[in-house]
Amino acid sequence: RSSDLQALAGKLPWERALEVWGLNNSVKKKKTRCKKFNQEISARRGKPAPGKGDALDSETTEKDDTVLSASANEVSEFKLQEVTLPPDEGSEVKIEEMETNESPASEGEAQVLKFRVTCNRVGDKHSFSSNEAARDFGGAVQEHFQWKADMTKFDVEVLLNINHNEMIVGIALTEESLHRRNITHFGPTTLRSTLAYGMLRLCEPKPADIIIDPMCGTGAIPIEGVTEWSNCFYMAADNNHQAVKRAASNIESLLRKRSSKEGGTSWGLPLDAIHWDIFNVPLRTGSVDVIVTDMPFGKRIGSKRKNWDLYPAFLREMSRICRPGTGRAVLLTHDKKCFVKALAQTEHLWR
Repeated sequence: RSSDLQALAGKLPWERALEVWGLNNSVKKKKTRCKKFNQEISARRGKPAPGKGDALDSETTEKDDTVLSASANEVSEFKLQEVTLPPDEGSEVKIEEMETNESPASEGEAQVLKFRVTCNRVGDKHSFSSNEAARDFGGAVQEHFQWKADMTKFDVEVLLNINHNEMIVGIALTEESLHRRNITHFGPTTLRSTLAYGMLRLCEPKPADIIIDPMCGTGAIPIEGVTEWSNCFYMAADNNHQAVKRAASNIESLLRKRSSKEGGTSWGLPLDAIHWDIFNVPLRTGSVDVIVTDMPFGKRIGSKRKNWDLYPAFLREMSRICRPGTGRAVLLTHDKKCFVKALAQTEHLWR
């Protein structure tokens, strides 16, 4: 009920969550300021001294570098002191004081945070809508903290996740959703990276495990796996040539991203993209430790009618290549009726 949401805001332990949010926010600000500082220094170092042409003597350049280096170390303090070279020593390098984005006159206003509440709701037995829950809970948060509500230029985003009888309240630490991380080439049914991570956690990967996604689509599951559990070997496979191309493109993008971050050539990833027939997988019997895949729902890809033949055949072929005793599978589908029927037909193969 709306009254329960309003009463809940004042009872929650906000201190720890806001402390983590503040720490995360300060790190992001420091990175931003370091980046701006380095850009400004690079631009000013490239300018010639007024009235002295493009050439500076070695002594001046050495002193200039010394001053710049000393000033760069002060970035971590969130405050840069003004440094000016003498007029006869070369070009003037001046670094302005960098405080917060707010001026001193508006310090009182800066202390009042701007926030918004985002509600994600699952279930049809609630007496309120998602917008009503966000509105009522947001009003209670505003009254409790005296924050200012702002739906666009907010400092804090409060997340209200309601799943039937359960509710989770949190504070967002990232400005953008993480569900598209590591994916650059999308298909018609690209699985969210956050869901891929959850499915991989359920299968509990162990070092040296061979993990396959036999219906990989754009490769979201094996790409998430190689990012978080890099001590396993992954195979992204599909019977659609275009899907395999998208998966390969996403793997290449991740490889380039890692190479640029490491500042050199990457050693590669324990991941391959393969085209195969799902009913005749070219792998040895009992050679796979984990199978994780997002099965066709029969809506955007395939049809529910085709699933009645696809699901039993898929489960039989996967049981062949899965390692006896320790092999495990995590499968995602929305066609529950068809999957339960297929599982009943192959119950002697899976437990």
